[in-house]
Amino acid sequence: MRIGLYPGTFDPVTHGHLDIIRRAAALVDRLVIGVAINRDKGPLFSLEERVAMLEAEAAALNGSTEIVVHPFENLLIDCARDVGAGIIVRGLRAVADFEYEYQMVGMNRLLDDSIETVFLMAEAEHQAIASKLVKEIARLDGDVSSFVTPQVRDALISKFARKA
Repeated sequence: MRIGLYPGTFDPVTHGHLDIIRRAAALVDRLVIGVAINRDKGPLFSLEERVAMLEAEAAALNGSTEIVVHPFENLLIDCARDVGAGIIVRGLRAVADFEYEYQMVGMNRLLDDSIETVFLMAEAEHQAIASKLVKEIARLDGDVSSFVTPQVRDALISKFARKA
């Protein structure tokens, strides 16, 4: 069984993330979406909220590949081992993403050279979408409906309404 791990903070999950999930699922028999706890980033949504959003969005994909959402706080390579992943899937939007990811691949290969990293380029219409920017637009009461699903848009509106 080919198992892939697609890690991220997903704060919140965007159309760009969903595009990578859809395409990664076509490459493996089981796709694990690793939701990083990453307290250093100070996420807007709690871990439980991010996991619930991803579970709902993954269920809506209705593909033949099993998709599982798995929170993690340890090293990415350890998470990959824990879930039995032979590949780590990473999405790329721009050259800046590649430079960071290139360093990560090098370190991960030193830690465990049996786990490959596969890069998927974001589709052109999703390349500018970043969770950080989506949150900023939502915080300033802008329309994020072209960047996230209606459920995620509603969660953003609700989150910022409570903070106001």
